Amino acid sequence: MMRNRFRAVLSLALVTYAAVSCAPSIALFNERAYDQATTLKVEALALMEKATEPFADHEEAVEALQIKVDAAFEYARGRPKNELSARQWEVMRDPERNLLGGFLSRWRQQGSLGAAFVTEAARLVADAFDQIIGLESGKIRPADANLIGE
Repeated sequence: MMRNRFRAVLSLALVTYAAVSCAPSIALFNERAYDQATTLKVEALALMEKATEPFADHEEAVEALQIKVDAAFEYARGRPKNELSARQWEVMRDPERNLLGGFLSRWRQQGSLGAAFVTEAARLVADAFDQIIGLESGKIRPADANLIGE
């Protein structure tokens, strides 16, 4: 009986250890990353509204936004255990995808875009930003992580 109890406890400990060690680890919440995402969402959507106008009139603003998005990607990529967030930023900025990078690329190529297209693209980009913001805001706060480790 004691031997069976020992085996059960040992098995439970091994399963718990395996589950914890195999679970994907994720970076802690970062205020700067959260602020970048929320600010860039507002800036991107405001600029996207102007895509019915000639691209040339907004080229400097587009380039400035792209630099900020690239900086957010590099910041996310440089944080340990932050692969999911970095991947989200990578997709957001990719000129071959259907989010912000693709939208800006299309605007550049076509000169201006139709209002219906802009509205729908803005919805997609807003949702993608919400995913980035949601992932960051859902991370454990550093102060809470200290409590978990105690």
